[in-house]
Amino acid sequence: MIDINDLTLRQINQISSMASVKTDISNDINKKDICKDLLGKYVIIRTYSAGVHAGFLSEKSGNEVILKDSRRLWRWKCNKGISLSDLSVYGIDASNSRIATKIDLLWLEAIEIIPVTEICFKTISEAPIAEAE
Repeated sequence: MIDINDLTLRQINQISSMASVKTDISNDINKKDICKDLLGKYVIIRTYSAGVHAGFLSEKSGNEVILKDSRRLWRWKCNKGISLSDLSVYGIDASNSRIATKIDLLWLEAIEIIPVTEICFKTISEAPIAEAE
């Protein structure tokens, strides 16, 4: 039996390193499975500096995503609730939202990818194109 008090700092670091590698591998597998399920689906993307966009997830690599037929949600109000999570389920109130024109392809750095319901897809895709005020 090994007494933990007899381990050297080097041995502790080696054990710690082995444990974190295993965790990282399982997290990467889960992320890949989730992403695979979302490819081709309509999603909402939140970014650090480019706002919120909705479109079909075409590709994902690391934090980078490519959306097809995307629209920028320049200003949005949920039909019910207050968050992007609520918006992904209940859709937008188009009369109180400002949604930009559709872009064929768009590259973004995503910090959040949220799948949407058919209701959400419909309210975003049917929203009028916002005009300058």
